[in-house]
Amino acid sequence: MPKDPSIKSVLIIGSGPIVIGQACEFDYSGSQAARSLREEGIEVTLINSNPATIMTDSITADNVYLLPLEKKSIVQILEKHRIDAVLPTMGGQTALNLAIDCDKAGIWKKYGVKMIGVDIGAIETTEDREKFRLLMIELDVNVCKGHTATSFLEGKEIAQEIGFPLVIRPSFTLGGTGGGFVNTPEEFDAALTRGLHASPTHEVLVEQSIMGWKEYELELLRDNIGNVIIICSIENFDPMGIHTGDSITVAPAMTLPDTVYQRMRDLAIKMMNGIGQFAGGCNVQFSVNPEDDTIIAIEINPRVSRSSALASKATGYPIAKVAAKLAIGYNLDELQNSITKTTSAFFEPALDYVIVKIPRWNFDKFKGANKTLGLQMKSVGEVMGIGRTFQEALQKACQSLEIKRNGLGADGKEKTNYDQLMDSLANPSWDRLFTIKDAMKFGVASSTIHKVTKIDPWFLQQIEELELTEREILKYHIDNIPADLMRTAKVKGFADRQLAYLLRCKESEVHEKRWSMGIKRVFKMVDTCAAEFEAQTPYFYSTFDGENESIVSDRKKVVVLGSGPNRIGQGIEFDYSCVHGVLAARECGYETIMINCNPETVSTDFDISDKLYFEPVFWEHIYDIILHEKPEGVIVQLGGQTALKLAEKLTRFGIKIMGTTYESLDLAEDRGAFSTLLKDNDIPYPPFASVTSAEDALEVCKDLKFPLLVRPSYVLGGQNMKIVINEKELEAQVLDILKDSPGNHVLLDHFLDRAIEAEADAICDGENVQILGIMEHIEPAGIHSGDSYAVLPPFDLSENVMNQIREYTKKIALALNTVGLINIQFAIKNEIVYIIEANPRASRTVPFIAKAYGEPYVNYAAKVMLGANKVTDFTFNPKLDGYAIKVPVFSHNKFPEVNKELGPEMKSTGEAIYFIGNLEDDYFTKIYSERNLYLSK
Repeated sequence: MPKDPSIKSVLIIGSGPIVIGQACEFDYSGSQAARSLREEGIEVTLINSNPATIMTDSITADNVYLLPLEKKSIVQILEKHRIDAVLPTMGGQTALNLAIDCDKAGIWKKYGVKMIGVDIGAIETTEDREKFRLLMIELDVNVCKGHTATSFLEGKEIAQEIGFPLVIRPSFTLGGTGGGFVNTPEEFDAALTRGLHASPTHEVLVEQSIMGWKEYELELLRDNIGNVIIICSIENFDPMGIHTGDSITVAPAMTLPDTVYQRMRDLAIKMMNGIGQFAGGCNVQFSVNPEDDTIIAIEINPRVSRSSALASKATGYPIAKVAAKLAIGYNLDELQNSITKTTSAFFEPALDYVIVKIPRWNFDKFKGANKTLGLQMKSVGEVMGIGRTFQEALQKACQSLEIKRNGLGADGKEKTNYDQLMDSLANPSWDRLFTIKDAMKFGVASSTIHKVTKIDPWFLQQIEELELTEREILKYHIDNIPADLMRTAKVKGFADRQLAYLLRCKESEVHEKRWSMGIKRVFKMVDTCAAEFEAQTPYFYSTFDGENESIVSDRKKVVVLGSGPNRIGQGIEFDYSCVHGVLAARECGYETIMINCNPETVSTDFDISDKLYFEPVFWEHIYDIILHEKPEGVIVQLGGQTALKLAEKLTRFGIKIMGTTYESLDLAEDRGAFSTLLKDNDIPYPPFASVTSAEDALEVCKDLKFPLLVRPSYVLGGQNMKIVINEKELEAQVLDILKDSPGNHVLLDHFLDRAIEAEADAICDGENVQILGIMEHIEPAGIHSGDSYAVLPPFDLSENVMNQIREYTKKIALALNTVGLINIQFAIKNEIVYIIEANPRASRTVPFIAKAYGEPYVNYAAKVMLGANKVTDFTFNPKLDGYAIKVPVFSHNKFPEVNKELGPEMKSTGEAIYFIGNLEDDYFTKIYSERNLYLSK
């Protein structure tokens, strides 16, 4: 059946600000769905309150509404536009919940809007734990023994009937909020109370615990005539007991016998057909008893999920794009496979490589947090590694995490205390993968590790093989390592840096040695069909096996370095900048090459850049791609601190940086040199010093005077920053920083207490400066800019102060020889503007200003970086009635034991934008009155 001719306009509901449990994978899905519908000539209207994402950019939809995700916002849109259908399956739980609320309020009916991609019955059946359980029993699908409780008393009775251990799962919650394992009656009362409060309907499912069983997910698509295909099987490395968002996952499933997989397929299709006859995507989670292969259904999500983004990137099959087309009436056999361009979309992907996803946690931002992983998701992002083998993909994923590791071990950072190792294995946290390797090195038997962790023996054997390879390499030096052992190590994913550690030499020596042995990376295509059909889409990963499939063109090329995994301090706003950088470079006639390893984002969509290398943003991988492609240069200032940190090495190896040079980037980071620059330009800054020991710090603090802001150089999201008010606190903080990064310079600034904070973003071409926006923070200086409410334009700065900000922004941009973007932060006290810092790169606030003013600022900046345009070539015409407020959003509910105080270290996971007409607005009055509420030092 071709598309439904009655659908001419569609409303897509987004997922709102990034929170733990619901991140940019839904912005990726929403962006892809919007593009897919517009290809069909359908008018797309989009609602989402997140300004940091490409999804809310004017290039994505015909009408973009940056409004709170509430019923009244939906009504506002429906009053203004004729909408035929709503697609609520692309915005995670937030979008589904809002769609249900609107349905209950009769809003869709009143405005004649039909729901596509899912139906209300399916949502209610899958979200209501009791309805789901009863339906599965009716379909003859095994589920855990359990019942739903709507009161404390009812919960107690169910627990008594089933017996411990138990699992508590609240209905209608996000990322496992309020859920948990209960092993004893003593723990039960508190867990039940927490679950009942966490559920918006105050219902919890109390069921038997199947902790330690194996966990799998299947991604399904179904069309209007009932054709169903399985896009991907995903196996959790971690057994049941850890939320899938916190599990290491592998695709395709590695340890699933074909007979069990076929049964699982049949059950998944039966479950999807059982919940409703909608056309769209579905994610089904199963658990398998390793003793007897009993399969139990855990849950089904009638929407694209966190795993859909992963499965799309893993297979190259664009699930959200196809799901959107199915929702408007197409059938699978009428659609084309986007990668091959010749085969049908009614073709299940086949993989001849392995994908490993590892979550990225940020526990260091939540002092005192319970770091144990369980049913509540705690990770803030994820990375994906692609390799020919599980071992290669695993090591590449470890290299992508940016946690100062070069792969799985082989870096001298292992734990060597037996009790610590065993405790870490039994109580999983973010580092359990590394602990397994450390335990093997220490001599703990694989069988013991299996007994404690319940991780499948096959996975443990793979890690043990890496350990044995390491031991073999240690017997040699760089000059006598056999070529076959070097090749084996590279095939198993060992980085040159790991080999340099084991062979006691430099990374560059390993690179030279393997090249002399002819051991070079080849680039393979992600083709959805295991190379059975020719693929047309240039989406690559590297390996050391077989023929090279990445053909180098003779066009002029530019590489854009991505920002790696989402984490606090570096989120989706840098992905927004990277996508715009790629699009601008294309407009300037460049062949664009994207390097990134984040499966959740739009930048790693295979049709955004001319060539996508899904690789770690890690020196060795980048260098080999550059040697292969020979680009004109590399753009580093759009990928946050991740890309910026590679500028020095790129420069050292003679690779051109497009835009602001490494020397200027480094000058802004080097506090001593930067302060000299400010002094030479008569620009005020707080008194400061740079020290390398606690002794020096105690000496200089006498001149600087307390309070002092203490921080390491080259820092992301205020990492390890603190305001100290006495010598004891100062000494402790300096020692803490030096322990974490020995040899680092520690910066001490006199802290301007109760100063007003402001920031500005600008574009400079080396001669001309255009200020894009000036924001005033509602909270006083001392709270990280990412955690502050920021108002655009400023609401009570005098003209004298505004003139100083404008003058200093222009002076600094020119003095730093900025070519591209720059962000400058100010503290204002007694009408004097002091400079806190300058970052000559894309900032967290550039997307916010671009959305508020309706201007494509990153596009302009990228063209300036490439030398294609001067600032004066563009007409700047910002439009904003009233004010835009950047609203920080926190995920405190995931860490109830951590207090909510705010300081110089960033803690927010995302942001929203909120527009007000004037300063009498109730919203502004409320947040202004609370500006000191969480201020801490």
